[in-house]
Amino acid sequence: MQAETTDPMTILVIAAHPDDIEFGVAGSVARWAREGHNVVYCVITDGAAGTNTPGADLQALAATRRAEQVAAAAIVGVSDVRFLGYRDGTLEPTMELRRELTRIIRTIRPQRVVCQDPTTVFVGGSYINHPDHRAAGEAAIYAVFPSAETRPIFPELLAEGLEPHHVDELYMTLTLHPDAYVDISAFLERKLKALRCHQSQVGEQDIEWVRQWDAEYGVKAGTPFAEGFRLLRF
Repeated sequence: MQAETTDPMTILVIAAHPDDIEFGVAGSVARWAREGHNVVYCVITDGAAGTNTPGADLQALAATRRAEQVAAAAIVGVSDVRFLGYRDGTLEPTMELRRELTRIIRTIRPQRVVCQDPTTVFVGGSYINHPDHRAAGEAAIYAVFPSAETRPIFPELLAEGLEPHHVDELYMTLTLHPDAYVDISAFLERKLKALRCHQSQVGEQDIEWVRQWDAEYGVKAGTPFAEGFRLLRF
């Protein structure tokens, strides 16, 4: 089990899609917010690829998913949600994206960053990790290091008054190599309530799958329910 700090900190959670945070880390976010930490969300894509319906209004879907994400964040105590609006489904870890994430890190100045593990390709025998997840994770980790803390990288950010910032901890979710766990037993139902906000994407089968997934992490952590992370401290 990972030891939680009692000192208030700023935590930045970066994810590819609306609903990624609720599937993976919303229980931890609820706990961190309750403990007095300031949590900020950054959602990279617009979520408009979340349908296979012919002739769907993708602009309307993007607006719906944005509203769902704001509602879900509020349930776990997060009011600051940043949307970058990249196209859903074709995300790449470009220098442009890394610059935007570096800008956010230097602006918010978090001690902890949470992102998706870019090394995860296959999960079990039935899931191919979405390439947007991997692209978001890769851009995020390289924004954390070296970009956020290195003065000569993205000098245009210095011109904006954004000085370098060192991140202390990186938590990676959707990982095949968890080595840190957060006990979310007291926050599981709040997490699932937040997940249900994504009505355009999530059904009760997904809810039960997440409950089982967090119970399996709980076995590893020695607690009823947990979320698992790959943790780096710098």
